[in-house]
Amino acid sequence: MVFGRRQRVIRRILIVEDEPLVAFDNEHFLRDAGYDIVATVDTVAAAVKAIARGADLVLADVNLSDGGNGRDVASKALEHDVPLIFVTAACPADAQTLAVGCLAKPYSQRDLLAAIDAVEAKLCGRKPKRMPRSFTLFGY
Repeated sequence: MVFGRRQRVIRRILIVEDEPLVAFDNEHFLRDAGYDIVATVDTVAAAVKAIARGADLVLADVNLSDGGNGRDVASKALEHDVPLIFVTAACPADAQTLAVGCLAKPYSQRDLLAAIDAVEAKLCGRKPKRMPRSFTLFGY
């Protein structure tokens, strides 16, 4: 028997972030971790187009550069059955109806990976192995 990593359910990630350094760091870190980055965008319109192209997970800030709101991105992700994690300083009050979880800023790269792993576990019907303190997984 060969032991190895499970086949990932989440492979393609869309990053919706208006802070350039955070967006850049997340994009390169997640790519190095083996994920495909669908796009890194900072507006609702660009996010909606990218969601339509296909993603397995969306990481979205709440406040975006065009004055738009990550909640609009979350609504579009819901329409396409794509799970979304809010990555923001303050999780919106209605986040549970729009997202699968909320990761509070500032967060470490380790916590970001653990949050993605927790969402993947939830999608596969498993209990998450590690939950960062800064992450809330809705429904658990």
